[in-house]
Amino acid sequence: MKTLVAMLVLFSTPILAAPVGVRSCNQQARINQGVRSGELNRFEAHRLQAQHNRIDRQIARDRIDGGGMTPAERAHHQAQQDRLSHRIAMQKHDGQQRF
Repeated sequence: MKTLVAMLVLFSTPILAAPVGVRSCNQQARINQGVRSGELNRFEAHRLQAQHNRIDRQIARDRIDGGGMTPAERAHHQAQQDRLSHRIAMQKHDGQQRF
């Protein structure tokens, strides 16, 4: 009985929408932490923030039109976020100083 209730709760929530939003929040936190620690200078932070905002706007548009994201859109956004995550890591560890 407990298993049935757990499965109903699990499958009734929009679990597919959560990872994209959670990942976006984590990446925003990484950018902010990089600015605070001095690993990102203001130009790097501004460029990464603009890329992050562009992805977030695209995700919001795709969630609204057509009743949600298709698997292809979800895969596209995951790939975009993979690239942004890589850029954040590269910029944080490139040895440039904050000014």
